[in-house]
Amino acid sequence: MFDIPVSGTHAHSWVMNFKDEYTAFKAYAEVYPDNVLLLVDTFDTLKQGVPNAIKVFKEIKAQGKKPKGIRLDSGDLAYLSKKAREMLDEAGLTETIICASGDLDEYSINSLKNQGAKINSWGVGTRLITSADMPALGGVYKLSAIIDDDGNIEPKIKLSNNAEKITNPGFKNIYRVYDKQSGKAEADCIFLRNEEEIDLTKPLVLTHPAERWKKTTFTDYTVRKLHVDVIKDGKLVYNMPSIKEIKAYAKQELDSFWDEYKRLDKPHVYKVDLSDKLFELKTDLIEKIREKNLIK
Repeated sequence: MFDIPVSGTHAHSWVMNFKDEYTAFKAYAEVYPDNVLLLVDTFDTLKQGVPNAIKVFKEIKAQGKKPKGIRLDSGDLAYLSKKAREMLDEAGLTETIICASGDLDEYSINSLKNQGAKINSWGVGTRLITSADMPALGGVYKLSAIIDDDGNIEPKIKLSNNAEKITNPGFKNIYRVYDKQSGKAEADCIFLRNEEEIDLTKPLVLTHPAERWKKTTFTDYTVRKLHVDVIKDGKLVYNMPSIKEIKAYAKQELDSFWDEYKRLDKPHVYKVDLSDKLFELKTDLIEKIREKNLIK
């Protein structure tokens, strides 16, 4: 349906259903001769699982087939992968891969990579589909503006004692600022939709949305407008991309950010700032509400 190539492996129960591990591996290879990825930790990974896998791999290679590799699902994955890689290479099976699984997430994968684990493929399941770190989506929406019968735009704002929960009023455009030399994203800036386009011949000064004394000036830069209409007048006006196009776009966008923004431990904070006119509008609306004694 989505034009995604599918491959897989077997469960521990497959191995346990046969008289011994070698017979289980051999039977699996007969059923899936072009996708022999064997789970080797049902009983003993290094003393039994990997040797039995090597035996079956050699047999199918003699038949002109290409073995895929092994899967590790438990134990010290860094240590086991290194030892398994040595055993496979010594057996002349350098083309085989080592896949790891077992409640993996971005932190355990990062740790395994830092330990030099010889793992080529990561099987991420539970931590991906159950959203363990964010079981509830705290998504909300607020009204930013209304259009009256005469077509006039009336900006709206929602106030809060928490500064980050005060909404930005009006219809807006979002621009991403790129360094012209490296092509890397440097910041995003939110403008009111009726503001003039950014003049690339002039320095661009961005100011922190709350701490206005924090300013950043860009001189050798370019910008891209991020806003795209999806629903307009109640109708879909967006050409929905395919899964592969979404994947390619996501990778392209991730690659455009410096590594400092993407690290798992204390990442650098990416700048998302407000234009002066948007900040002034926001401040004016807050003051008008205060003047009406709607808040104290």
